[in-house]
Amino acid sequence: MPKEPLEDLPDVLDAGQLAEVLHLSRSGAYNLLNKPDFPTLRVGGKKMVMKQELIIWMHRNTNAPKS
Repeated sequence: MPKEPLEDLPDVLDAGQLAEVLHLSRSGAYNLLNKPDFPTLRVGGKKMVMKQELIIWMHRNTNAPKS
């Protein structure tokens, strides 16, 4: 059975985890978290992204052909 993308990650990722997963710098992850079309979750003053929303966002923003 194929493994789901990002299966081993927590359900909510902070900027550091997002940077690691997408191979970005921490400032690159914050730039992404500040984009208007990125599904940012704010808890207190912390910006995060839910794993499932990240996967959906990546599918919508990829240049791969849709199947």
